[in-house]
Amino acid sequence: MKTIKNNNTLVGKEAMITIKRMGINGEGIGFYKKKIIFVPQAITDEVVIVEITEEQRNYLRGELIRVKEKSPNRVSFPKGVNPAVGGLELAHLNYASQLDFKRDVFRQALEKYSPQDYTNYDLRPTIGSKQEWHYRTKAQYQLGFEKGKVIAGLYQSNSHDLVDLPFMPTQSELSQDTIRKIVKLIEELSIFIFNPRNKKPGIKTLAVRNSYATKEIQVTFITSQEKIKGLDKLADKVAKLPNVVSVMQNINDQDTSLIWGRETKLLEGRRTITEKIKDKEFILSPQAFFQLNPPQTEVLYDHALQALDLNEDDVLVDAYSGVGTLGISAADKVKRVYGMEIIKDAVKDANYNVELNKLDNVSYQTGKAEAILPHMVKRGTFFNSLIVDPPRSGLSQNVLQAILKVKPQKFVYISCNASTLAKDLITLTREYKVEFIQSIDMFPQTPKVEAVVKLVKK
Repeated sequence: MKTIKNNNTLVGKEAMITIKRMGINGEGIGFYKKKIIFVPQAITDEVVIVEITEEQRNYLRGELIRVKEKSPNRVSFPKGVNPAVGGLELAHLNYASQLDFKRDVFRQALEKYSPQDYTNYDLRPTIGSKQEWHYRTKAQYQLGFEKGKVIAGLYQSNSHDLVDLPFMPTQSELSQDTIRKIVKLIEELSIFIFNPRNKKPGIKTLAVRNSYATKEIQVTFITSQEKIKGLDKLADKVAKLPNVVSVMQNINDQDTSLIWGRETKLLEGRRTITEKIKDKEFILSPQAFFQLNPPQTEVLYDHALQALDLNEDDVLVDAYSGVGTLGISAADKVKRVYGMEIIKDAVKDANYNVELNKLDNVSYQTGKAEAILPHMVKRGTFFNSLIVDPPRSGLSQNVLQAILKVKPQKFVYISCNASTLAKDLITLTREYKVEFIQSIDMFPQTPKVEAVVKLVKK
């Protein structure tokens, strides 16, 4: 839909707006000229002055100019960071109010989709993170030039304008320090940065992941082609930085919005780093999914496994398993664990993690849950317990139908998207009732939230 363009357009005009509530993306919502208006960085009950930046037939968007009547829940935005960058959408809101907001995200989604008996769900208060800042153990920063210097950062929301981020208050200090040192090395060695305009080959993205438990660091250069002048010399110097044990290269030669390419190769050190969740160890390759807030991951898993209430006779399916963290964490409690994941390297890591933790009752295979689950049902593989941790898109119809066909006795859904959860519950509540939804804040200062949902057979 295109922005309305006519002589009566509201774009560019200032307006005074009373914020009625906050939307699921953390923006303030009000009304102007009988249209809904979305205002980032505005808070419920505030009166704000905005400049209208976009006009559509059914809604407006505005940029906050100043707050005329301030909410008592407003706090100062972190200094030295451009508010236009993503990842700090709630940094102007005190933390207790952030937790209330995140619980409300699920309430809004349930009201929108109205799954069976949703008004009676036990929607529990959001569990906060012990670390409100510096909790993220992985960064993927785009590289570019600004005033003749190499910069590393993130794009502004809804744009391709790169914002330099020498400091990001949610990023771990260990990874930030490493990024700054690598940027300096790239400048000193005159390594080419990929130019999307003239397609000049070079480094596109710098990915840095650190282990919370071991402090090991993995660095991956995502490049536009395999041969980049000076990259080997850069990798040698990066490998000598404190805590760096793995230097990798990922080749993405496609003109696409996807950050990662298909091929990853070792430049220096090891292929993996090691992270820990309680008494279990996990190796991580560059593209393997692992929660970005490890201490809060333990909280998430504790609640998920408590909700499953497993025993030694249970057979558990760990769908969307990543590197096997959930299934392996549950392995000591059950008879057998079957896991599935679409990323081949993650499955390789998962099966290695099984060996690393000396387990003989866990196995993982590569494939989509929507293909493997129905096949398990068809061939009669027994399982009575299921945990699903799907991407933001939620569960596919094939997975939903497979679940309803086998009707596992014990079932927990870990959700990272309230809207797709509420939508999936429309189907699942044909055979299950929702015992509770426990929201857990994995990403302070952002509108993102996860939840453990316990489902019980009717």
